[in-house]
Amino acid sequence: MDSGINTSSRLNPQARCPLQRNFLPKNTSSKENPERFIPNRSAMDFDYAHFQLTEGRNVNDEATKVRSSPSREAYRKQLAETMNLNRTRILAFRNKPQAPVQLLPREHSVYSLYQQPKSVKPRRYIPQNCERALDAPDIVDDFYLNLLDWGSANVLAIALGRTVYLWDASSGSVSELVTVDEDMGPVTSINWAQDGLNLAVGLDNSQVQLWDSVASRKVRMLKGGHQSRVGSLAWNNHILTTGGMDGKVINNDVRVRSHVVKTYRGHTLEVCGLKWSESGQHLASGGNDNLVHVWDCATTRSLHRFEEHTSAVKALAWCPFQSGLLATGGGGEDRTIKFWNTRTGACLNSVDTGSQVCSLIWSKKERELLSSHGFTQNQLTLWKYPSMVKMAELNGHTSRVLYMSQSPDGCTVASAAGDETLRLWNVFGVPEDAKKAAPKAVPQPFSNVNRIR
Repeated sequence: MDSGINTSSRLNPQARCPLQRNFLPKNTSSKENPERFIPNRSAMDFDYAHFQLTEGRNVNDEATKVRSSPSREAYRKQLAETMNLNRTRILAFRNKPQAPVQLLPREHSVYSLYQQPKSVKPRRYIPQNCERALDAPDIVDDFYLNLLDWGSANVLAIALGRTVYLWDASSGSVSELVTVDEDMGPVTSINWAQDGLNLAVGLDNSQVQLWDSVASRKVRMLKGGHQSRVGSLAWNNHILTTGGMDGKVINNDVRVRSHVVKTYRGHTLEVCGLKWSESGQHLASGGNDNLVHVWDCATTRSLHRFEEHTSAVKALAWCPFQSGLLATGGGGEDRTIKFWNTRTGACLNSVDTGSQVCSLIWSKKERELLSSHGFTQNQLTLWKYPSMVKMAELNGHTSRVLYMSQSPDGCTVASAAGDETLRLWNVFGVPEDAKKAAPKAVPQPFSNVNRIR
């Protein structure tokens, strides 16, 4: 027998059960209940009580000092009754007066216009793990090179040593495009033309090859422009711009025999970054001399020369939603991302990222910027622009993330690092066609970590 059981409830059927019945029954009448002497705190007017204790007596004393006419005295009493100032008891056990009737519903009042909650856009889910990992053996671990590019035909090109491989993102198939001779390689830069069919390949021996990716044949060889390796490439319609270790930036017209049509001179050391603006009117170049130049396509004159970086500038990205906005990233001694108004030459902002900035990519859909970094975390960082608040940090690489490229739909980013891995990140959302009807997953001919060759 449990000695803790209380038997009184069995003997008295009227006993109260906790949590089932109120100890104090509700007073349904709006009038005072003279038979109840238990105070109800919710029914007390403490504001008036505090006033009477502090100021009320002084008011009554002042009123008695001034003798007035009978009509004035009657008016004073009526006013006191109306304003509830004629009480003799302070903490009287009486209910508060009923609330005034609301003639206009609250939801239809003018006040409600200022109280409507603003619609908050749901925060996009950003996967922290890569969607896919591919093995990339023999990739050159060199900060000044550009060995990864994703073309408009949804084919990803990557240079591994002396060989260029093509990975078709639609089918998952891998093919070898070219392996250059030992005296020509390694491959130092690659870049797709706007059509996504022709690929430019820069070499260590200062030459540039043009390849038809569909026919897998070399279309043309460009030589004579540089005296050393070509580490950066950028297409602008039929103009292929090349940047070399000799510090020169050259425009090559691939349609004519004498392909060198313009030379920009402003860098004293290797040119490691090239980017044309969306309009094709301006070219940004970054070099190992810590300089950033903005060039006009119509002349060879430098519109702006930015000297604020304290290390090599390889990461360049033109903003897709704000004309004339250029983002640049500095190397290991600099570690900053800077934003430039190329119309005025003003530096709009500078953010210390804490590590070497290797690459920059703007989102095509949101006001966001993705950066890849080196030591110490070797991470990809997603920033909200213009606040530059970190939205996500993507980890997985074990060496500096030297190369990044964006898929044609703008949703996926490929990154390659010195750890000899190529990773795909679904960082910028889901493609529009995938939202309408998500297809079933197609079995891939690779294992969890796939080999490209």
